[in-house]
Amino acid sequence: MPNIVLLNNVDHKDLRVITRHGAQFGDRQMWATTFPSEFRDVQACYPIVFRKTTDGLGFEPVALFGFQEEENLFLDGQRWDAPYVPLMIERQPFLIGVNGSELMVHIDADSPRVSRDEGEPVFLPHGGNTEFLERASSMLLAIHQGLQATPALLSALLQHELLESFVLDVELNDGSQNRLVGFYTINEDKLSALGADAVAALHRAGHLHSIYMVLASLSNFRMLIDRKNASHA
Repeated sequence: MPNIVLLNNVDHKDLRVITRHGAQFGDRQMWATTFPSEFRDVQACYPIVFRKTTDGLGFEPVALFGFQEEENLFLDGQRWDAPYVPLMIERQPFLIGVNGSELMVHIDADSPRVSRDEGEPVFLPHGGNTEFLERASSMLLAIHQGLQATPALLSALLQHELLESFVLDVELNDGSQNRLVGFYTINEDKLSALGADAVAALHRAGHLHSIYMVLASLSNFRMLIDRKNASHA
């Protein structure tokens, strides 16, 4: 279980964060949550799909890294093999906390990335923030602000009934069968059938751009299959 604590330069004055990647750091995961302002960067590398939230009441957009639980086809030893790493992965082990209108940096004190011996220092010797912590704080702010736009996009997709579940059957070069289930994508037929007023409203709200980023990202399934084949070679 995570041990989330408020970051401070007294208790954590010697804290360091290991930034390399690896299964031992929790990077062996199938997907990561993303958000509309990140879609442009994410769609260049990963399929963007939607999944039901853990409470089953809503949906969230995710960047897909594999076809089954704990499969990350971008993890190559200690290297993340893609030019862009989604912010929800990159920000670890930091989290953002909200106290009224104030945003505060928290850290998972039990994260395998947390160290006293190696990695990037979080605080300067006199207690000030390092550039590394400043970058992490900027990342957390981008995530916090980005996630605020997700409900409006999802509301628009559901209003126009644009989300549909899909099943992807993949036969690998070695003949093995793989099936991806439990995810949703945008129904292109319903999108094409929308009236001019609905399209204009989606455009004004900025949702049309997000929708086309999601659709463009689906071409990355071919690349994901290629990575899966390579992993079986």
